Amino acid sequence: MTESSDLRMTSIPLNAGARHMPALGFGTLIPDLAITITATREALEAGFRHFDCAERYRNEREVGDALRAGLAAAGIAREDIFITTKLWNTNHRPERVAPAFEASLDRLGLKYLDLYLIHTPFAFQPGDEQDPRDQNGNVLYDRGVTLLETWSAMESLADRGRCRAIGLSDITLRELLPIYESARIKPAVIQVEAHPYLPETELLEFCEEKDIAFLAFAPLGHGIRPGPLEDPVILAIAARVGKTPAQVLLAWAVQRGTALLTTPTTAARARENLNISTLPEDAFDAINRIQTRQRFNEVVKTGSPGFIPQGR
Repeated sequence: MTESSDLRMTSIPLNAGARHMPALGFGTLIPDLAITITATREALEAGFRHFDCAERYRNEREVGDALRAGLAAAGIAREDIFITTKLWNTNHRPERVAPAFEASLDRLGLKYLDLYLIHTPFAFQPGDEQDPRDQNGNVLYDRGVTLLETWSAMESLADRGRCRAIGLSDITLRELLPIYESARIKPAVIQVEAHPYLPETELLEFCEEKDIAFLAFAPLGHGIRPGPLEDPVILAIAARVGKTPAQVLLAWAVQRGTALLTTPTTAARARENLNISTLPEDAFDAINRIQTRQRFNEVVKTGSPGFIPQGR
């Protein structure tokens, strides 16, 4: 549990060199391209220094354009921000990993990435169609490649230096264990859904033991209602400490030692999401005692992100 009262500048050390990852990250899963540009600029202006992207989101070019313009306008160096993107499921075959990485770099307009993640442990049929399905709407999986083979190709990317750290997303502890045990370069970051309704305590403890940074997406329950934002415990704490329920949930996530991603699409919401501070110990403990258990994204079962419409 972190001790600083102001959590905005919290960073998480990575096992890959001396690099740190800002705990408060801006997620770029935004369907509208125009809003992607404005929201990314506003997040940068508000103070976000960690930006999470993905080939699958189909907006890397817009994010890159927004960041370049924002960095130039504010006089912020590229080295002062942390940028992640992800390898999509259709590119798991080892020969497809490096070209996919280079294509993402090109779209983002970058010379290097701070972090490259395998988006999910599921390999889809390789090709240009990101959501390959049969005539019955069933996902077409690629049974000709293993996750360990994909990870080996990720290690080769890290060896070349243009990818500072590598990791995995949407993975369970059961799937992570054989990768961790066999990996030459251990995962630096694991990104999974996590919030008080899905604390992923066992996975978090494993990550802490193995020096892997834990990055939570959907820390507010993805805004799905009813959810953590309307939980009576969260509402009572918010009223008591003079913060919004969202600020309480984000503070809890950082206090337990995790990084997080949130996607504010207005300047006011970006400032709100950054304005978090340490919760009283009894409030933190009360959130830990919440008994409701619910996963909002079933991606860990299929490899298809539930927050992205099919066919996009």
